[in-house]
Amino acid sequence: MAAGDEGSVRRPLVIAHRGASAFRPEHTLPAYEVAIQMGADYIEPDLVSTKDHVLVARHENELSATTDVEERPEFAGRRTTKTINGRRVTGWFTEDFTLDELRTLRTRERFPRRRPGNTVYDGRARIPTLEEIVELAQKYGVGVYPEIKYPSYFASIGLPIEGPLLETLRRHGWDDECAPVFIQSFETSSLKQLRSVTRLRLIQLIGAGSGLPYDMVKDGDRRTCDDLLTPDGLRGIAEYADGIGVTSTRVVPIGPDGRSEPATSLVEDAHRQGLQVHVSTVRDENGKLPVDYREGDPTARAYSRAPGNVAGWLDRLYRLHVDGVLADNPGSACATRDRLFHDH
Repeated sequence: MAAGDEGSVRRPLVIAHRGASAFRPEHTLPAYEVAIQMGADYIEPDLVSTKDHVLVARHENELSATTDVEERPEFAGRRTTKTINGRRVTGWFTEDFTLDELRTLRTRERFPRRRPGNTVYDGRARIPTLEEIVELAQKYGVGVYPEIKYPSYFASIGLPIEGPLLETLRRHGWDDECAPVFIQSFETSSLKQLRSVTRLRLIQLIGAGSGLPYDMVKDGDRRTCDDLLTPDGLRGIAEYADGIGVTSTRVVPIGPDGRSEPATSLVEDAHRQGLQVHVSTVRDENGKLPVDYREGDPTARAYSRAPGNVAGWLDRLYRLHVDGVLADNPGSACATRDRLFHDH
């Protein structure tokens, strides 16, 4: 870090959350390309499967929020209702489309009210495959940080994600702990399965609330997410994973007034077990920052989506020795990180 700070602190990673999603529609090649230009160490694709078992990047397997599928009369008959991880969802799903069909769709901004500027890029990109994302990462010398979405669900319909993911990475020479790869999942069983067949680094995701990963709920596990983050819980995670991915509020809680509170011991507890700690998701907008890091006139119409003191918030997280930050604006995360860690 800067002069006078602890010299042994590892320089944290900047992970572009769904690409540079503050500037381009998420999970598109342009979003990943902009993230790389901004200096991100890793680009993060969420992975789902097509009908013909090709892995593609979407935050959800339901397509209506991020593509123009609703406007395609040729696919009107594909609209259906499914139960995914115990929740009923109606729409169009990647697993009902072949890759060729999926590639006829065009992507759009998922949060047009929050990011109206991104809507100018609607219709300009296709849904990218994992293969394309890995090729892009290797071309520019960055890593990939894929999340396996709904692993139990995709396995239940005969389209497991783990095998094709490892096969693609292996084909490109990434197959051990030295590879610039972190594989993340909320479901513990998926990560444990992966640990038995790969040395690639694995990240156990843990949500902000008390609800458990779906596979643990399905198995009748009575623990909570809080239990997983106790010293005993972290010890158990360390048996199969290399780190944890947690919301920033697990590291710096937010009080009832919306202001940040003193940090928890989570980072220290995890480090004692040899686990890395990656926090998500840092966003520039006032509405996504603690109250004490917001800037501007709260009565202004655009206040919520206007940028706040994200550099101050990042500074706070970095000084708590987190090992990585997932950011919608990797440029902000890199600038603050590089200022603090200029000697590393």
